[in-house]
Amino acid sequence: MTASTSSPPTAADPRWAAVQARDGTADGHFWYAVTTTGVFCRPSCPSRRPRPEHVRFFDSAAAAREAGFRPCLRCHPDTLADPHVALIATVCRAIQAAETPPSLQALSVLAGLSAGHLQRVFKAATGLSPRAYAAALRAGRVRAGLAAGAPVTHAVLDAGFGSTGRFYARSAQVLGMAPAAWRAGGAGEDIRFAVGACELGALLVAASPRGICALSLGDDPDALVRALQDRFPRACLVGDDPAFATWVSRVAGYLQAPRDGLELPLDLRGTAFQLRVWHALQGIPPGVTISYAELARRVGAPRAVRAVAGACAANPVALAVPCHRVVRSDGSLSGYRWGVERKAALLTREAERGGRDDA
Repeated sequence: MTASTSSPPTAADPRWAAVQARDGTADGHFWYAVTTTGVFCRPSCPSRRPRPEHVRFFDSAAAAREAGFRPCLRCHPDTLADPHVALIATVCRAIQAAETPPSLQALSVLAGLSAGHLQRVFKAATGLSPRAYAAALRAGRVRAGLAAGAPVTHAVLDAGFGSTGRFYARSAQVLGMAPAAWRAGGAGEDIRFAVGACELGALLVAASPRGICALSLGDDPDALVRALQDRFPRACLVGDDPAFATWVSRVAGYLQAPRDGLELPLDLRGTAFQLRVWHALQGIPPGVTISYAELARRVGAPRAVRAVAGACAANPVALAVPCHRVVRSDGSLSGYRWGVERKAALLTREAERGGRDDA
């Protein structure tokens, strides 16, 4: 199937039959737009059926938006990023409740899908495979245990690792460093950083060997460096690296052309839920905003609006994980870790840039 269909559907087109039948099983597989109203819908939309000559089909809600159509206010087609969201939420809860990570086969039986199909839809919805999601959960539990002062052995076993040996073999992946170094505030870890200026004020970019771990905006460059030191109090912060300084220029340049994308390797350290939210944020294109309630639905936790807002606030990498594209349900701006004024400026710039690109 192509990204869109520019000509009206024929009577034999199964998508048109699904629209006529308001077939809910087709939701998430395609979207349709109505040229006379400028609106796009999901197949099960309860609105009055359009005439076929006014219908165009799209493979995604984003493609319909890019073609100039706006989402229907009755069926909210943007809320169904994946037809298996509720099912994936059930699988996530099963992983969270298990003392040891369930096998992919056991999860596929629970979901009623083949193992391969579950793997694909789970990763599309969360950005992680079931195995990686379980690992992120265990990493969060280890971090919480160590932060609470538990001995390493207790924190590791309570998190669901079968043995301390298995944990130590993967500690660099789980914590980004050895557990003793993590508890010591990153002792022995090298973090390169550079500070520069951009149109939104001071800009700090920092990276571990795994990727960008901090991308901050502010008014005072020294305050940004102090915040980095507070986050990694025992790490070795390495500045004055001309090669790394080019990363700051790259980020600053992104502000000039936000629709070009900001492709940087990221070292995101958070709970499994935070990682789900941050992955969903990366799927919001420049020039588009969604509500916190909408974001909660996209991650399969429609009642966890406050938790979603908290994950946005905890985002350590501005722009690369675009939490500025989330607004209140009425469209007004809420708090932003780097200042509401910067949030407004980013959204305005993205909207203006989008208009020039579409011209």
